[in-house]
Amino acid sequence: MKLIKAGILAICAVNTAFAQDADLVKYVNTLQGTNSEHRLTRGNTYPTTALPFGMHTWTPQTGNNGDGWKYQYKKETIRGFQQAHQCSSWTNDYCVFSLMPVAGKLVVNEDARALKFSHANEVAKPNYYKVKFDNGITTEISPSERGAHLRFSFTGEGDNFLVLDGYTEQSDIKIDIKNKRITGWVHNGRGLTDNFKSYFEVIFDSPIVACGTWTKENDKINPSETAIQGKKVGVYVQFKSGKRSVQAKAASSYVSPEQADLTLQRELGKDKNLEATKLAAQKVWNKHLSRILVEGGTEEEKATFYSCFFRASLFSRQFFEYDKNGKPYYFSPYDGKVHEGYMYTDTGFWDTFRAQFPLNALMYPKMHGQYMQAMLAAYDQCGWLPSWSFPGEAGSMIGNHAISLFADAWAKGIRTFDPKKALEAYRHEAFNKGPWGPANGRDGWKEYFELGYVPYPKYREATAKTLEYAYDDFCGYQLAKMTNNPFYEGVFARQMYNYKNVFNPATGFMQGRDGDGQWSANFDPIEWGGPFTEGAPWHWVWSVFHDIKGLTGLIGSDQKFVAKLDSVFTEPNKFKVGTYGGPIHEMTEMAMINMGQYAHGNQPIQHMAYLYNYAGQPWKSQYHLRNIMSKLYNATEDGYPGDEDQGQTSSWYVLSALGLYSVCPGTDQYVIGSPVFKKATITLENGRKFVIDATNNSQANVYVQSAKLNGKAHTQNYITYGDMMKGGTFNLLMDSKPNTSRGVAEGDKPFSVSAK
Repeated sequence: MKLIKAGILAICAVNTAFAQDADLVKYVNTLQGTNSEHRLTRGNTYPTTALPFGMHTWTPQTGNNGDGWKYQYKKETIRGFQQAHQCSSWTNDYCVFSLMPVAGKLVVNEDARALKFSHANEVAKPNYYKVKFDNGITTEISPSERGAHLRFSFTGEGDNFLVLDGYTEQSDIKIDIKNKRITGWVHNGRGLTDNFKSYFEVIFDSPIVACGTWTKENDKINPSETAIQGKKVGVYVQFKSGKRSVQAKAASSYVSPEQADLTLQRELGKDKNLEATKLAAQKVWNKHLSRILVEGGTEEEKATFYSCFFRASLFSRQFFEYDKNGKPYYFSPYDGKVHEGYMYTDTGFWDTFRAQFPLNALMYPKMHGQYMQAMLAAYDQCGWLPSWSFPGEAGSMIGNHAISLFADAWAKGIRTFDPKKALEAYRHEAFNKGPWGPANGRDGWKEYFELGYVPYPKYREATAKTLEYAYDDFCGYQLAKMTNNPFYEGVFARQMYNYKNVFNPATGFMQGRDGDGQWSANFDPIEWGGPFTEGAPWHWVWSVFHDIKGLTGLIGSDQKFVAKLDSVFTEPNKFKVGTYGGPIHEMTEMAMINMGQYAHGNQPIQHMAYLYNYAGQPWKSQYHLRNIMSKLYNATEDGYPGDEDQGQTSSWYVLSALGLYSVCPGTDQYVIGSPVFKKATITLENGRKFVIDATNNSQANVYVQSAKLNGKAHTQNYITYGDMMKGGTFNLLMDSKPNTSRGVAEGDKPFSVSAK
């Protein structure tokens, strides 16, 4: 058993009952999913030290500056400790700087200064990261929302230095010897406005006895210089020699140097030592994690649950700050100006509309309401709704899923925005193409409107885009219908059934289709790419979130629909690389998990196991979901079956472990699965408690025999957001054998728009 897994179990064994243990932080391993690389990912995460939804995070850095794989479990050296924001290894990072302790001879080069370490000497928790290098130097980090408290403990072997690295692009850095601090700004990342800067301040508790600047070019060191500006530059400070610890408080602002100083004093000023910051962060996380209190299950399952809940609680990130009067304001990554109010960033809706935002809507409706306002503010500032904000609009992936968030919020009673403005903004998305990536506006919008589908090969990933557009148009229709807007209801009602136009009854799959209506030749359901996004027809045929009844009709009947669902798990786990030209990591991961054509490591199929609920055989959902959770998730460095993706894959687990999932955001329904724990108590933001009590639950007893909601029989295969927000108890009786007579009536099926 690997060291980290053994460590988790040792910690968990000390805490055998939640009723007596409120320190849920102990269950979280922030190294979950870090054993990743380009060809195979187990999460693509890094050990994040941060507060919930914090503006900045901190992490050790094993990769080169600019490398998206900033921390890989297999690496043996660390070259720095970063202020970080990265939400995916595939997007790299922005506004980064790092600090690194150096002893003996001064070394600034990132490769040469790297120190060896062992995971046995590493602690990775939300509120505290610690590593002891092989040479004895120790680094510790504890977070605030917009900063961190660090401590560097030197062994006394030679002189003591701290190197600040300005990363890959422009920096302006100054050393203030008298006040024991470093100030400046960094500007690095993709697609940033010219005036986008992260102003930082680092204050030390020890005198600076010497200092200098350096440049990456030729690793040139300039002793005694106190300021430098340029590309790939940094500074160093020297402290008294001998065995000693140096503490540093760091904070950053996108608004101004003055705001960075104000934030540092406000968030970290009162903390006399790192222990105070560590304890404060522990209290924040324990309060946050205690919002969902699980009981029963194994210690490993609890570690997996709370590690996933932690990861789900990082996105979307706060991008606002508090001025001297305590009012929120922010530098906009969209127009480069300062505005009053709230802004959030670092998320890709193609991933996160599915589970991450439905989880947020349930747990943090106030923040969720602020997010709706922030999306419309982004629209005002750049002319487009965000689709992938990092931190501004990147337009990555496919679909126009901001409308999913609007419709879902309104359906769930979160009504903090003007729905007419949201619909107008979405209409602009749906009938225009923006200047950025394929999801900025609508790729192929004209053909989609005229033909009822996006033609292939004229447009890449055309069939996947058709499916996502049809769902988004349903969300536009739904929001218009809920807000009595017949004009937009009519506009989008016309298009929400367009998914039918790319279903080929001859093959039984969604398929590419050209502008003349001809199906793509040489069809193979295991071939990836082409008209599909990061998947094959086996994965994309299910992407009709809003109309499973209509999809069932295309396939033929409930029986045929179930048989096709069954086939996903029984088909050989083979793939053809198609237009990718070679295996991408998602293909490798599907083959590795050996669950047929089920490819949980990517988003298109993650809802599929819930679809038995729509066809009269909910017990099969219960079986497969428990198997997926048990087989594909754990709390170790191998914790995920693919990219974690800004909290989406973690949110899938959190919701599924509770026995719920929002198959169709834009409605108020959460489809029922099979909970992992005997009891889960959700403390809602309104102060009420919603309890999921699964009597007789165990690893063998995965099947729901009966259900009661607040004492009344509940046969439906879903529960509503309103049911949960009222508080109460949802009782499930579990057994090792399925109840094939429960949830089989037509009225028990979850929402489909064609069933209205």
